[in-house]
Amino acid sequence: MIQDGLRNIAIIAHVDHGKTTLVDKLLRATDAFREGQQVQERVLDSNDQERERGITILAKNISIEHRGVKINVIDTPGHADFGGEVERVLKMADGALLLVDAYEGPMPQTRFVLTHAIEAGLQIMIVVNKIDRDAARPREVVDDVLDLMLDLGASDEQLEFAMEHVVFASAVNGYARLDPDDGNDDMLPLLDMIVDDMPRPEADPDGPLAMQCVTIDHSDYVGRIAIGRVWSGTVRRGERALVVKSSGEERLAQVKQVFTFDYLGRVECEEVAAGDICAVVGIEDADIGDVYTDPESPVALEPIVIDPPTMAVVFEASTSPLVGREGEVVGGRQLKQRLMQERENNVTMRIEEQSDGLGVEVAGRGILHLSVLMEEMRREGFEFQVGRPRVLFSEDGNGNRLEPIESAVVECPDEYSGKVIELFGGASGIMVGMESGMSQCRLEFHIPTRGLLGLRNKVLNVTHGEGVFYHTFLEYGPYAGDLGKRQNGAMISMSTDKAVSYALGTLQERGQMFVGPGDECYEGMIVGERSKPGDMVVNVARTKQLGNQRASTADIAVQLTPPRTFTLEEALEYIMDDELVEVTPKSVRLRKKLLSEIDRRKARVKEMNAS
Repeated sequence: MIQDGLRNIAIIAHVDHGKTTLVDKLLRATDAFREGQQVQERVLDSNDQERERGITILAKNISIEHRGVKINVIDTPGHADFGGEVERVLKMADGALLLVDAYEGPMPQTRFVLTHAIEAGLQIMIVVNKIDRDAARPREVVDDVLDLMLDLGASDEQLEFAMEHVVFASAVNGYARLDPDDGNDDMLPLLDMIVDDMPRPEADPDGPLAMQCVTIDHSDYVGRIAIGRVWSGTVRRGERALVVKSSGEERLAQVKQVFTFDYLGRVECEEVAAGDICAVVGIEDADIGDVYTDPESPVALEPIVIDPPTMAVVFEASTSPLVGREGEVVGGRQLKQRLMQERENNVTMRIEEQSDGLGVEVAGRGILHLSVLMEEMRREGFEFQVGRPRVLFSEDGNGNRLEPIESAVVECPDEYSGKVIELFGGASGIMVGMESGMSQCRLEFHIPTRGLLGLRNKVLNVTHGEGVFYHTFLEYGPYAGDLGKRQNGAMISMSTDKAVSYALGTLQERGQMFVGPGDECYEGMIVGERSKPGDMVVNVARTKQLGNQRASTADIAVQLTPPRTFTLEEALEYIMDDELVEVTPKSVRLRKKLLSEIDRRKARVKEMNAS
């Protein structure tokens, strides 16, 4: 049975091609906001980090209404670290709007999300966004997208649908057009095309219940909230359902509340029929992939497979001498409670307490995925320390060690391509593709996830900041052996004191400093990087000894180079196995695991004797 009054669409695109801005304008065009209401830009990016980073981290569901038809819209992340979200939520959609920048055209993440949309069998409508940009080339971009779809194995039906359904838009200016030059100044052509041509859900509201949990929300009041599409039958408040877990385990549960999506919010209702997307409360331990079905006539649905985490990091309570100065929450017990709460809310991460009880290991899809959690916690007032990210290995049926392999793409000016190839070669990367344009070169590599640690900054350095670097998980492949580590040694503070200009002036001749005058330092803290291999213990508080032959005012002022600062992602990529990142609400510091130089020497001797 075709549900004429419903459309389920996902919006997919490369990072920063305008998905969330487009959703904003669709909401405004369908009168989601009352007249005069003050609404922030990119209203769906409600998370502070989403707004600051300009990316979507969590998939979100909303609905709009046009010409009496309810349109469920799913705004998906475009970054590969949150690709697990993309894969799952596409299962709730019948069609997809593929947004592509009118100047940049298809980019690496476009390929990533489009691959999943094609595999899911979705009908794809092309939306060429930012047609108001200088040097925009909207018609050429349409050809590029169709070529990409052909390369990715799109069916004849998908290609034909995409060719016939193209919209040209400027989301930031709030208009969509069937021709780039037709002068329309509203979003109606896009809304009309969605209502007229996007596939209608095919479902039987009178059949046996079948709903699959695709994503999880969490409430402190009601616990886990299961969100998914009703494939058959009707979900009713108060009715009992058979819960079939991904493991095959079955149990009965009662649906306590049912919600449907209404613009930006949820509305409680008595029932939700097949074809629609809803949220269900009352299923204990709800998890992704769970199927809720009729106990008398159970329906089997295709299981959802979540890609496993590829990288893990250990969170510990801070042991820094400066602990408690910048944060409000410093205890190990509170840290563990916060991470266990995250385990309930965030099913895309694997969070487990260490066997020694001293830390909690958090596994995710990449550095960005992990650093988003760290950033969220530091904003909540936590102080903690984390070790070097550890890549998670696997084994094949013969016991051979496998490791995650990434598909990495670098786009840079032609003159820097040789240096980029050299960098990837040193990190066990294998070049699998190279395309040269008029001035830009596109290089594609297969590289172990381990080799990516610290590589982004090196690529930016050798391309003088002009390189664009993206990577996505490809597969598990053979272990690539030992990879090169950071060649330069660290400058390590010998005492707990404030850094002074005189000491920094002499030390900067030996390398790059991470601290400036007046910064609090402590014994074992990494204050800079040597220009040579091997660590060096330094005194950042040393002052000039003054005699009676010369007054201090006779000295020439020290000329200091600004210190290098680290984002969380950069710090995690930089540190070595014997180092930690100290995270506070105000600072990101690097330190040695063992703060005392004597303890570090004993550890080196013990390691040498053991080997």
